This record gives sequence, C-alpha cells and structure tokens, in this order.
Amino acid sequence: MLPLATLSPESSPSLPEVHRTVSVPKGGPWLRKFLTISGPAYLVSVGYMDPGNWATDLAGGSKFGYQLLWVVLLSNLMAIFLQNLCVRMGVVARLDLAQACRDYYPRPAAIILWLLCEVAIIACDLAEVIGSAIGLNLLFGIPLVMGVLLTGADVLLLLGLMHWGFRKLEALVITLVLTIGFCFAVQIFQAQPDWLAVTTGLLHPSMPNLEALAISLGILGATVMPHNLYLHSALVQTRDTPDIETSLRANKWDTIIALGGAFFVNAGILILAAAVFHPKGLVVDELQQAHELLTPMLGGTAATLFAVALLCSGQSSTVTGTLAGQIVMEGFLHIKIKAWVRRLITRLLALGPALWAITATGGSHTVQMLVISQVVLSMQLPFAIFPLVQFTSDPERMGEYANSAATRSLAYLIGTAISTLNFYLLYTELGNWGLLLAGLAVGFWIYLYRARR
Repeated sequence: MLPLATLSPESSPSLPEVHRTVSVPKGGPWLRKFLTISGPAYLVSVGYMDPGNWATDLAGGSKFGYQLLWVVLLSNLMAIFLQNLCVRMGVVARLDLAQACRDYYPRPAAIILWLLCEVAIIACDLAEVIGSAIGLNLLFGIPLVMGVLLTGADVLLLLGLMHWGFRKLEALVITLVLTIGFCFAVQIFQAQPDWLAVTTGLLHPSMPNLEALAISLGILGATVMPHNLYLHSALVQTRDTPDIETSLRANKWDTIIALGGAFFVNAGILILAAAVFHPKGLVVDELQQAHELLTPMLGGTAATLFAVALLCSGQSSTVTGTLAGQIVMEGFLHIKIKAWVRRLITRLLALGPALWAITATGGSHTVQMLVISQVVLSMQLPFAIFPLVQFTSDPERMGEYANSAATRSLAYLIGTAISTLNFYLLYTELGNWGLLLAGLAVGFWIYLYRARR
C-alpha cells in the first residue's frame, strides 16, 4: 500500500543521507522483518534515561522510598502511547514532525515552533553534556570544563558511524543502553531492595505531600521529551519497506520493548535510592553526592558502575540530541548545508550554555542546572504533542490510519494533563512569570488550532 501523504515539492526526505537505507526483506518469517525494522526506538529510549531523569528519580527515591514508582510507570506508558503516534506519522505519511508542522501551519507559526524547538534541543543537550562531564569527572578526575569540551568529540564519532551505515549508529546506542541496564542491575542486586514495597509502589498510587507532588511533576516533565517526538518520526523512515501494516506492527513492539528498558533504568535509579539512601534518612539532590555515598554503603564497584552508567547515559543522549537538531533544522527550514556543519552548529549551541553554567557556579549545583533545563523542556512540550495529535487525527493526511475517536480523545487527554502539570511546574519554579508564560503558551496553541491549513 502506498503512503497516503507525500512530501510537498519543496521538501526532501528526513535525514536524507540515511533515508530508506536499511532494506527490509519482502519475504521470510515475520521475526526476521521485525529484527530488521527494530532499532529506531532504542535511539529514542536514551532520551528517557538521560541525566535530567536521574536527578528527579534520585530525589524521589531518597525522600519517599518506593512510593513514587507508580509515577515512573505512568509516565512511561504515556511516552509509549505518544511515540507510537510518531511511528504512525513517519510510516504512513512519510513525514517527520518538523516537516508536518511546516506543511500544516502558516509560515509564521512554523517559524515560532522551530524557534521553540531549537531552544528545547539546546536545553536538552545542556543536560546531557553536563551529565557526560560529571561522569568523566567521577571516573577519571577530569575537570568539568574539560569534560564539557570532550563531549564535543561525539560529533566526529556520529559522522563516522553515519558514513559507515545507520545500523552502526544504532548498534553503538544499543550497546550504551545495555551497559546502563547492566550497571543498574548489578547495583540493585547489591542493594537488596524490599521487593514487596517495590510492588506496592508500582501498583498502589499514593502522594504523601506537596513536595512529593512537585517531584512527581519533575519525573513526568523529564520523561516525555519533545525532541523525541521529532526524532522518532524521522528514524522510522530509515527503513525501506512498502508494507505499512508490517512496519507499524514491528515499530509498535520495538517501541514497547525499548521504552520498557528505559522504564527499568528509571525505576532502577529510584529503587536504588529508596533501598540505599531512604532508610538512613539521606536526601540526595546532587549526582556527585550519590556517587560519594554509594562507596561506603555498597562498595567502590557500585559507585564506579554508577559513574559508568551516567557517562553512557549522557553520551548516548547527546548523539540522539544532535540527530534531532538536524531533523528540526531541515524539516522546518529546509536548509541544505553539509552534515558536519549542521551537527557542529547544534553541538556548539549546547556547549556554550554548559560552559557558562559550570564556570559561573564553579561546578556545583548541577541538579539546579538540570532542573532549569527540564523547565525549558516543559514549556516546549505542548507544542510538540498537540501538533502531533492534530496531524495524525487528520483523515485527509492519514487516510484509514487516522486516529480513532478513542485514540484522539486519549491523546488530547494525555497532552492536556502533561501540559497542565508542566505549567504547574513552571509556576512553582518561576512564580507569576511562569503563569504569564503558561498563558502565552495557551494563546499560541489556540492560534495554531485555528490557523492550520
């Protein structure tokens, strides 16, 4: 079956250098096709276990034990639902979210959406760069400023892997994700958590107090990343298959499995903090502090694994964040420049704020820097979710694959809930300025809804 929507004349394929470069076998067993199609969701999943998530999970586990595990689970289920909408857009319409926004809205609206998205990508990359720098500092004693500069080397690595084939890049990221999972599996085994309390925390929602609510909002705000919605809708187009049904089914399971692994990591961070720090009344709100406390409690191996996982988390997230920057620039603006220049610009836009933040604070207050980045992300999130739902619900562009009434209602409910909670996070962080920004955001969304083509 042919796609129901095609690129506009001025458009080019998303990620043109790797577009449809992975051939999917036409015959043979379904498992073989699934293994060929799977991979994009693993690149997306690293955004759900980045250093921004670590800060909120450590705080939640150390302060409230296992009680907020259900928040991690609920956030992950929302993310799986939204990422599957991205898959549907990429496979059926063969557009990424940036291209869809450019074709769906008037140019002034598309330009504003692009600017908001660029700010969000810089904020997200800021968290990953800082996380990688902290990991290098904990493992090798490298100063944070030097660590930030070294993270720029992954641009060269990304260029090399993209030249050798997109599957090489996926293999690298999957290896980093598996390393993170292994590190936390060992640490949880050493911590010996209360599994009955873990089950209770997952299946019995509770909210001890307003501070727990604030942390829960942070967990939610750090889980659903706007750049991942742009990224996933582009990555699924690296597969060359005309069979929409097979592609949708395989990508759905790819998303469930990959984000299930991300849930394990996020839950593992919270469980580790709940098992090791909470019983002793230790509140952890610094990544370096968690590393220092793990050494006397679980031994040097656990602390080393924590630092290794943090480095892998930050580095894998910066790779996918750079890809998202390319997708957004090409999709919204249709700018054609050399790949290495494009990626270098994206990275430099993040390195500048990271260097300024570290030199201004002397390398302390890393969690505060991460929180600021999450607040910026929360502001942009509605402008990724609602266009996604709006486009995938349009039968003129999606045909028989347009969202059903039930799917559309659930999607808008999730988007509204996430937006409301993130606006509350803005208010708690910025006060009346947060309310003003929230009001502007709502006004702009109403304009988008009415101005669509």
